[in-house]
Amino acid sequence: MANVKPFQPYRYSAKAGDPAQLITQPYDKINPQMQARYLAASPYNLVRVILGEKRYSDSAADNVYTRATRYFEDWIQQGILAQDTAPGFYAYFQDFEVPDTGERLTRKGFIGLGKLEDYSAGIAFRHEQTLSGPKKDRLEVLRHTRAHFGQIFMLYPDREGSVDRELDQATQGAPLLDVTDEYGARHRLWAVTDAARLARIQTLMQPMKLLIADGHHRYETALNYRNEHPNDLAAQYVMMTFVNMYS
Repeated sequence: MANVKPFQPYRYSAKAGDPAQLITQPYDKINPQMQARYLAASPYNLVRVILGEKRYSDSAADNVYTRATRYFEDWIQQGILAQDTAPGFYAYFQDFEVPDTGERLTRKGFIGLGKLEDYSAGIAFRHEQTLSGPKKDRLEVLRHTRAHFGQIFMLYPDREGSVDRELDQATQGAPLLDVTDEYGARHRLWAVTDAARLARIQTLMQPMKLLIADGHHRYETALNYRNEHPNDLAAQYVMMTFVNMYS
């Protein structure tokens, strides 16, 4: 059974400035040139937390992981990041251009918490092997900040499009976020907080099997962190983006 639940994330507030100057590509796609560009874009760009700049003076007390923690805590204290007041799922639509044809398509999904499951449970499935280096790095970020900053991209099979219909009905108004990234992909986000709709989405997702489309290292890092903290309920869940493979 796929166990998904709404949550109350910290999101950038208006004090942080232009969202286009705050967001990044996933950590494993960021090369040194991109990192430098993100660092220059804004003092609040997320790269400072997910892939900080190493320094010659780094030590056990001052390094990319301890600085990530300070940035994260300071931004919350300063109101740069603010926690949403009500739990919800987050409808997430991506408009992008198909490279070969130039056709514009929309990928529809939603962001929520997904319960971590060992592969042996037959609920979450992988399609690639992972490397120890990236998992060690991600685990240090997680240990220090005790927070997730990127979603694991999960596919689920919903031939009837039942969840998509719920998302379409929940996205009639203006989005919370509407930003275009450096590759021309448009990202839109809506909060889904209606209790009845949240319950329906949770029920519809229960029988689904989940395939990790992207984020194997993050998923297995979260598993390792969960195993380190078996009595911490929060460690049993990780932030995921759920997308219907048939939509």
